[in-house]
Amino acid sequence: MTQTNNQQKKSLIKILAIATLKITIAGVAIGYFREYDAVLAALVAAYILRVFYRELVSKPEKEWVLFIGMLLTGGLGILAEKWGVYNYFWEYHDLSDNRQLPYWLPFAWMYAFKIIYDLEKKLIKVLAITQMSKKIGIAVLVTAFFPVYGEVITVYLGVWTYHWPYQFLGIPLYAVICLIALHMFVNCILYAITRKYKITNELFNPKN
Repeated sequence: MTQTNNQQKKSLIKILAIATLKITIAGVAIGYFREYDAVLAALVAAYILRVFYRELVSKPEKEWVLFIGMLLTGGLGILAEKWGVYNYFWEYHDLSDNRQLPYWLPFAWMYAFKIIYDLEKKLIKVLAITQMSKKIGIAVLVTAFFPVYGEVITVYLGVWTYHWPYQFLGIPLYAVICLIALHMFVNCILYAITRKYKITNELFNPKN
């Protein structure tokens, strides 16, 4: 029993460390190369295309849920960004041609969903979680930390600035709530899709 618990802890630490490293690299890259946002957009878009090819073409079991989730998150994320910038809740810096949004933004939202989705799947597997209420708790905790951690890095490096109050490390409470709400909304859509079309998925519609 002790050996099993130790293996579980090691797996958990490894999963969280890898996710943290990915977020750190992405945040630092965006921060230091923000003036070359078209290049950043091309690089992240290439990664997204690679993900789509790997999950929808090369594998026998197609990850349609991941694909739909990334598209939904990218689209809703851009709508949220336009709303926030228009109302001056936040603003991006060092953009050319008087643009308000960087080119890499929709791909960053899609990349964020990929990391969160993979992390949620790995955590529920390692922790042997089957109850939907606990899965929701994992989703909330993951979304409340990892995307926010990435934002802390990019805000610190001057990519953008929030104008909302109640900030901690440059991130307002409202932003955290919005991130959780958007991700959970996407999860609700994916849950409904997997149930309606009987798509087997570890997170939303696992095998009995």
